[in-house]
Amino acid sequence: MSQDNRTRPARRLRRAVPALAAAAALLIAGCSSGGPAKPSQGANTPGGRASAAAGQALGPAGPPPTTLAGYDAQKLRWTPCNKSFQCARMWVPFDYHRPAWKRFSLPVIRLPATGPGKRIGSLVVNPGGPGGSGVTYALAAHSQVSAAVRARFDVVGFDPRGVAGSIPAVHCLTGPQLDRYFATSDNPATPAQRLAVESQSRLFARGCERDSGALLPYVGTANAARDMDVLRAVLGDAKLTYLGKSYGTFLGTWYAQLFPSHVRALVLDGALDPRESSFGLNMVQAQGFQVALRSFTANCLRLPSCPLGHGGSVDAAIGRIQQMLNRAQRQPLASSVSGQPGASALLLTGVAAALYNKSFWRYLREGLAGAFAGNGTILVALSDLLAERNRNGQYSNLTAAESAVNCIDRPWPQSLSAWQAAANTAARQAPIFGAPIMWGSLTCAYWPVPPARPVSLRAAGAPPILVVGTTRDPATPFRWAQALARELTSGVLLGWNGDGHTAYKSGSSCVDSAVDNYLINLVPPKNGTRCG
Repeated sequence: MSQDNRTRPARRLRRAVPALAAAAALLIAGCSSGGPAKPSQGANTPGGRASAAAGQALGPAGPPPTTLAGYDAQKLRWTPCNKSFQCARMWVPFDYHRPAWKRFSLPVIRLPATGPGKRIGSLVVNPGGPGGSGVTYALAAHSQVSAAVRARFDVVGFDPRGVAGSIPAVHCLTGPQLDRYFATSDNPATPAQRLAVESQSRLFARGCERDSGALLPYVGTANAARDMDVLRAVLGDAKLTYLGKSYGTFLGTWYAQLFPSHVRALVLDGALDPRESSFGLNMVQAQGFQVALRSFTANCLRLPSCPLGHGGSVDAAIGRIQQMLNRAQRQPLASSVSGQPGASALLLTGVAAALYNKSFWRYLREGLAGAFAGNGTILVALSDLLAERNRNGQYSNLTAAESAVNCIDRPWPQSLSAWQAAANTAARQAPIFGAPIMWGSLTCAYWPVPPARPVSLRAAGAPPILVVGTTRDPATPFRWAQALARELTSGVLLGWNGDGHTAYKSGSSCVDSAVDNYLINLVPPKNGTRCG
């Protein structure tokens, strides 16, 4: 939640974005040359094609199951896809209390173990979100999972119920409607601006009810965790080995709570604290982005080419960013991204997107230089990458699925006065991100489906579970990893003194070695180990 953002940050900043760096490099090159921004997400990426290939794969052999035992016993029909990968589909029930009723068909993809060592089993991966495609994430296995782990495990990804290639999937608004939704300011300074936020949030909730109402009660994380146990069974694994990032840590925590005896090894990287309230999640995340922005700014000020100046104070430099966003709220900047102005909300989302990975910081420097000169193209294009909007103005269903899961997973206040008070408090604690992240979740105040009741997730009876956190993680602050490791009966904390979202395969050989040893040999590091 993990996962994901805008800003409508609260709904889309809690997710790992492993493929964004390569896409950003292509995008920035296009922007710098004066051409239109070319976000490469969704159906236009190799990952999008993988999801499509999985979507076209043959369904399970035989008729759809009608019992829980039947779901576990279904046989997947694997077909070659994306060169060295194999694709299939599996059935899961809408409602585990009524297994013979409606079903989801979920795409699954795997990269077979490469050897030469003895194969251990499957490593199921999830990139977060909620709403991130596990199929697309698994396609990046060569960069996201070490060679030593790939030699011993099949790397398996699946699209959770309602997400991406799931049939059916959650849908809420059209592309043009989402353009307006994302461009609407989440930092309202006037009654008219607050009315616009309320109106767009209501419109989103009504669209979800209209287009996906029958799905909404069944897409919560507890059901997705049950689906993961069906996947474990049909893969032929007695116990689950899992790598979950960001919101994927919440999914893994739910799995361990429901099926502690089925756990072999769980790596929960970029953890969420499941005990946080809805407003608490937003508040802490806003503080995380503020910390990450300060780290970026301090680094930038040491560079002679920094658009924020050379030397000087971090506070003054961040003040320049806030002034630019305030100007854009009054008058959007120029933008060559088709169909999107340089609106303040999009610019801030672009800033947030670049804080996910330290390798993006150069794009943020270039984007800020352009914005200070009146051109918001690069920041808007980065925003589009995070929202999975392609160059034709089409979106994946990330935002729809993200809202559907977040709004049902925990209670949200309905009183607008409560939201205003929370936004005011967040703005004091995190001046750039606080109010936008808080207002960015307002859709949940109007959600047509009642939320799940809070549950204490302790995973009693599970073997050691490795919880990984990064000290300056913007989207899932380190304090959440510390909290989750304490709350789990068998939690083991591994920290990394670093920047960016999630730690494994992000630049720390210390983290990578510890995670690999745990996954392969079931030997966790000493609790509280800190890398870097």
